[in-house]
Amino acid sequence: MTEKERYLDEQIATRLQYWIGKMLLLGILFFPFIGIADYFVTPENLERFTLYRLVVSCILLVVYYLNKRKRSTPYQHALIAGATILSALVIETMILQFHGHASTYYAGLNLLIIAALGLIPYGFTLSLSLSIVIYVIYVLPILLFDVITDPATFIANNVFMICTFVLVLTWRVLSQKSMINELSHQYDLVQDKKKLEEYSSRLELLLKELHRSEQWHRSLFENATDGIVVLDPGGTILNVNEKACEMHGFARAELLGAHITVLENGNKKEELAGRMRQIASGEQLVFETAHQRKDGTPLYLEISSKAITIGGEQFIQSFYRDITERRKLQEHFLQSQKMESIGLLAGGIAHDFNNILTAVLGHTEIIRRSAVLEEKPLRSLNVIEDASRRAGRMISKLLGFARKSKYELTPLNLNDVVYDTVKLLEHVIDRNIHLGVELDNRLPLILGDINQLEQVIMNLIVNARDAMPQGGRIAITTHSISVVKGMPDVPPFVQPGEYIRLNVADTGAGIPETLHNKIFEPFFTTKERGRGTGLGLSMVYGTVKEHQGYISVKSEVGAGSTFSLYLPASPVSASVGVKMPSSAADGEETVLVVDDDRTVLNAMRDTLTDHGYNVYAVGDPAVALEVFQKISNDVSLVITDIVMPECNGQELIRRIKAVNPDVKILAVSGYTRYVAEQEELKGINGFLQKPFEPNYLLQIVRHILDARPDGVITM
Repeated sequence: MTEKERYLDEQIATRLQYWIGKMLLLGILFFPFIGIADYFVTPENLERFTLYRLVVSCILLVVYYLNKRKRSTPYQHALIAGATILSALVIETMILQFHGHASTYYAGLNLLIIAALGLIPYGFTLSLSLSIVIYVIYVLPILLFDVITDPATFIANNVFMICTFVLVLTWRVLSQKSMINELSHQYDLVQDKKKLEEYSSRLELLLKELHRSEQWHRSLFENATDGIVVLDPGGTILNVNEKACEMHGFARAELLGAHITVLENGNKKEELAGRMRQIASGEQLVFETAHQRKDGTPLYLEISSKAITIGGEQFIQSFYRDITERRKLQEHFLQSQKMESIGLLAGGIAHDFNNILTAVLGHTEIIRRSAVLEEKPLRSLNVIEDASRRAGRMISKLLGFARKSKYELTPLNLNDVVYDTVKLLEHVIDRNIHLGVELDNRLPLILGDINQLEQVIMNLIVNARDAMPQGGRIAITTHSISVVKGMPDVPPFVQPGEYIRLNVADTGAGIPETLHNKIFEPFFTTKERGRGTGLGLSMVYGTVKEHQGYISVKSEVGAGSTFSLYLPASPVSASVGVKMPSSAADGEETVLVVDDDRTVLNAMRDTLTDHGYNVYAVGDPAVALEVFQKISNDVSLVITDIVMPECNGQELIRRIKAVNPDVKILAVSGYTRYVAEQEELKGINGFLQKPFEPNYLLQIVRHILDARPDGVITM
């Protein structure tokens, strides 16, 4: 199909869709309107014929909508053919019900012929086909079902209808040819116009080419994204573009005729002279240097310079690229690398340092138990213990730094986090504020990041403190809760399940109800300028969401605020109490202890031995495996470090489990990341984070030995 044929088809389809729409609208209005004749001519059929007319109008309305949705010649042909035949059938039904062959309603078919076949621009073949169909719809039912008593009227009606067909078809042929000729001429005119416009455009381009050629280099020069400076061989600035002026903060008039040294930072005359000689000799230079702006601030540039010849004279052209931001990014990147190195260093030394602290705490407790100390040595011993604990918290922070703030989910007891955070903040809370802690001692474990949860609790406590400048009370409570739909005192957005609820309540000024939906937005704060960034509660909200939990607030002005955190209970957790020193739990079971650090190994051995346990202490994992193979039936618990040379704790646990799958395992490590993933907890019954105190070791050993086989305990 040629382009012209495609154009004609498209235009015919457009006109076809347009006229079909108009005729359908006319039919929608005309069918009910002509019902006026029913009232006068055949009142006995008025109700029935009115129903026919309304049904046809509704159907034509649907066809009108379908016609608007798509434009395609076959599609439009199908729509108008269907609408025409349907209309003819309805009119024929009315004819048969009102005088049949002698009915005057045959005139409705003539109107249909004129409207559908005469005014809608489709081809002769379809027009003829529809004419035959309409005529058959009129004649055939009368011949089959009607008794012809007035043949003269019937013949007259047929003759009149056939004449209408002939006239309409003749008009259709002539108008169709006229329309096609019109569209063909229109296409030719459009094409001639395009050619004329094309010739005009070419001529205009040719006329502009000279002017464009004249402005080309000037435009490139002025609009370049890099600064451009043109010097004579002596270094005098002959030309400079706007970008170079903008970079240096000078006006063009101030630079033209000035020496290049006005832009150089410092005394670089010899260096500048050397570069000028290199460039004049034909060498192209690309170098980085520091210029200064008019206000004296430094400007770091990457400069590409070469000699050019214009009109037999030599000049030096330089392109200046501002790399000040790039230099800053490089410095930032170097700083980031330094910080990453510090993080790696912190992670590297943490394990060994935690081993040292574990040994110090262990042997300190052994000294306390084995000797009666006077007051002064006892005070010194207490100082050693306190310093060791503070060092342990510091290492915990370093490990958090080494993890680069990534969430590291481990099974933990929320009470432990609350207890540690409260201990950390008790010295910064004003004395006129009472800090009350009421913790449920039988909480299930949760999967959480200790450092992030500490920050959450710290933010809530600090916010509560700031809400009570004149003093008051902060109450922190924890308890487990089984949430069901419609539960009172639980927000409806909390999904059903097992949760740990942490409440932080204060008796402060409270929060207006209109602000409840805004307090978790970043940078929103009700504090005075300089008293807060507005990031604390948004950080709390984000952390709780990262832990798959929920947070709600209840607050009234003058009545204080209560923040409630709902953190999902871990399905693999076992209940443990608050992380507080308690009385040691004695035992008589056989325990195999494996740690490559002798000081830690001896501390754990002495602690367990002093409390009745039968202990085998081995510093080599390979030797430990040999020992276990000999006494596997007698060993109730294996305590092993995770990070050891040659054979790490995970591999040792796997081999021990292959010998005796029922033996219980307690893993210890200075690295929490070795049990960060739930999959790595398989095969162990508990995890103890170094550094730890002897009482905690005894507690968790007793818990594991007394717990169900599938319980996993973390401290």
